[in-house]
Amino acid sequence: MGSQRHHHRLPREGSHRLLTTSVPVPPGDGALTRSPRSSLRAPSPCPSPPPVLPRTPRKSPPDERITPMSQQPQTDPRIHPQIAEILAHIPASDGSAPSVEGWRGAEESRVPAPAERTPQLPRVRDAVAAAAHGDVPVRIYTPDEREQRGVIVYFHGGAFFSGSLDTHDGAARALAAESGLTVVSVGYRRVPEDAFPAGLEDCYGVLRWTAEHGSEQLGWDGGTLAVAGDSSGGTYAAAVTGMARDDGFEGITHQVLLYPSVDLDFTEAGTARYPSRTENATGYGLETAGLVGHNSFYLDSGADPADPLVSPIRRDDLSGLPKGLVITAQFDPLRDEGEAYAARLRQAGVEATVSRYGSANHGFMVNFAWIPELYQAFTEVGRFLNQG
Repeated sequence: MGSQRHHHRLPREGSHRLLTTSVPVPPGDGALTRSPRSSLRAPSPCPSPPPVLPRTPRKSPPDERITPMSQQPQTDPRIHPQIAEILAHIPASDGSAPSVEGWRGAEESRVPAPAERTPQLPRVRDAVAAAAHGDVPVRIYTPDEREQRGVIVYFHGGAFFSGSLDTHDGAARALAAESGLTVVSVGYRRVPEDAFPAGLEDCYGVLRWTAEHGSEQLGWDGGTLAVAGDSSGGTYAAAVTGMARDDGFEGITHQVLLYPSVDLDFTEAGTARYPSRTENATGYGLETAGLVGHNSFYLDSGADPADPLVSPIRRDDLSGLPKGLVITAQFDPLRDEGEAYAARLRQAGVEATVSRYGSANHGFMVNFAWIPELYQAFTEVGRFLNQG
């Protein structure tokens, strides 16, 4: 991990273009449904082992150490019982870095077949947005037949090294269905293959492309332009709002941070700042010990936790940022830093709402949205984005 702080400003370019790839829409993607029993069963976007669905044998990454069940911490009785059933099969973290290939493979193996992905939408298409730093794959979700609507630019989670357009396809679909907005999901570059700030540059580049070409390419109505992200994708979403402000771009209307990681200081001092890192250290899927190993790929690539582009809560001045919704989970080590970030937004005069889900853990909007009361988080996001 380097000690030099990084402040990257991306150039404004008017040459962004969209290269559309012809991709067949899965059968059945012709009618909008909003069933909470959706395909949101993709692997975790967080540094915790991919969840084991009931009655499904666990597929562990090749180098993952299995801890005997007798050594597992007891699940808190307040957590949702269906989450508890799955947590009982997840081994404790030993803090080591996972196998990149093994982890990604385990996640991708749980992606539903295209025809089984829900909620169904009128149109889902893959494309390539030619942004300032190169071509970026995107997936565009159209929720209805209207010609124009607002847009969400969505960044998936995965501790910066995992997650993909496919693993988070269900979350993107739900965001589109519940908000009535077009969703542009960004397939940004990941570490360790592409060092910091490559992924962040891709996210910001797609945002600027959306603003410059969204009217003709996406049917953007010139109104709502939100950024959203879960876990490490929430890190990117928060960082992108700061980059936009520094660059003089005022087009972002909302930021939606879903159990975000906003402080990548995993030292003893960093952990002490947030009680939830101790309270929820073990037994809830994402474990505090696992934060170090899983984020090591990003930090070792040059991302400095003292840099506000890496740890958005370190930004000195949060004034002038777009209004925000921060969704957190009671049993998440990252809970308190997300809520502290929202508090700092409010102190800076930015409208910010925190919504904590009391029976949930980290990653619940991807891993457990098939539970109706947890799917409601997507409905809440939709309300927030449509309130003006």
